[in-house]
Amino acid sequence: MQLTRWDPFRELEDMSHRLNRFFNQPEVRELGDNGGLSLAAWTPAIDVQETDAEFLIKADLPDVKKDDVKVQVLDGALSVAGERRQEKEEKGTRFHRVERAYGRFERRLALPADVDTKKIAAEFKDGVLQVHLPKSPTARPQSIDVKVT
Repeated sequence: MQLTRWDPFRELEDMSHRLNRFFNQPEVRELGDNGGLSLAAWTPAIDVQETDAEFLIKADLPDVKKDDVKVQVLDGALSVAGERRQEKEEKGTRFHRVERAYGRFERRLALPADVDTKKIAAEFKDGVLQVHLPKSPTARPQSIDVKVT
């Protein structure tokens, strides 16, 4: 029997993909004050990486302003929330097609037990949010020298 390391992020991603396939289409809502345009609900794509020192979460947030993004840790979960605002039609211009999704979003990820929540840091650059989740010193792998006698 082969032992497999449990990865809570992978399980969350798998569940998210299964639900998306099950429903097959994004939720569509209509906003009354924008000329009847329908907007699809969206969630930003994320990558989760792990090193010996930390977990790194990268979220693609194109056209989202830094001030419109909020990162929080609550009850053992990391929450990334924000809003991508839709461009307004100006006189003399009109949209022929609107395929990009706009509106509020929120992603929640369960934090592994070995994350040092007091040292979590986030940075936002070029439309990519990076959240650094450092591991606690006791959780990091340590090498032990074994003497042969």
